Amino acid sequence: MAVFTPVSEARLQQLLQDYDLGEMTGFQGIPSGIENTNYFVDTTRGRYVLTLFEKLSAEQLPFYLDLMHHLASKGVPCASPVASRAGRLLTECEHKPAALCTRLMGQDVEQPSALHCQLVGQALAQAHLAVADFKGQQPNLRGLAWWQQTAPALLAHLSDDQRLLLASEVQDQTDFAASPLAQGLVRGAVHADLFRDNVLFDHEQNQPVLGGFIDFYFAGVDHLVFDLAVTLNDWCIDHGPTDSGRFEPSRRVALLEGYQSVRPLPEAEGEALPMMLRAAALRFWISRLYDWHLPRQASMLKPKDPGHFERILRNRRAEMGS
Repeated sequence: MAVFTPVSEARLQQLLQDYDLGEMTGFQGIPSGIENTNYFVDTTRGRYVLTLFEKLSAEQLPFYLDLMHHLASKGVPCASPVASRAGRLLTECEHKPAALCTRLMGQDVEQPSALHCQLVGQALAQAHLAVADFKGQQPNLRGLAWWQQTAPALLAHLSDDQRLLLASEVQDQTDFAASPLAQGLVRGAVHADLFRDNVLFDHEQNQPVLGGFIDFYFAGVDHLVFDLAVTLNDWCIDHGPTDSGRFEPSRRVALLEGYQSVRPLPEAEGEALPMMLRAAALRFWISRLYDWHLPRQASMLKPKDPGHFERILRNRRAEMGS
């Protein structure tokens, strides 16, 4: 159970007095959180999710909440923070910064179809267009600087072959980031973690309907094509027993066609995409290696196998002849 901070019914009732959301009719802890505590909260006006932030500070949170609010206001399907009677998106609960957000319909999809991928591509492109006038500024905190800082701490835990791969890829990404191509790519506020478990789908007449995007708490300003690469590397690969990391062609085509039907990919982004696919694989390989070998004290969740993203990275490099 990943409810790190218990919240009583009486405290939730008290919190709701700050909002114009009617009376509480039910609440339930959500066991799937990794970083934060989450509760479903039902009222006479609707269904919501209360998040208590276990690590992010009140000073860090406005970027994430403002981004979600901005995207929702532009019609992008995503969870949106609810403003209190005083007009604030951020609140406090059990001495933790907290936010109450709209609850989206649907659930995540473990084995996506080509149609699921098309719909995700369309919505991702919609989000990338919507952030053109978003004023918030925060770098991707799990970007190149973090890779460069974290990789040396992992080397002692790796085989010779893995050490060579990690050092080589970090250097290749450092060189690419300094290239004119990378320097000229479009940047904006991106989700940066749009995996299958961060997208909800409902169904109507046996057809998938996108409920929306959730969990923006790894968001930051980065290249838009990096965000696309993160999404491709999760939605469009072999998820079978072999876990090969190879692309499944029909889903990859569907996601890219869906994306480009809303935001045609600029030529420079198409040229940069192979390196960004490697960058996206590296980012999650490093984070999983860190969680596996250097876990946080008293972590409540089992770390995920880093081998998954090692295989993806090796595939992406092989596709470029590296």
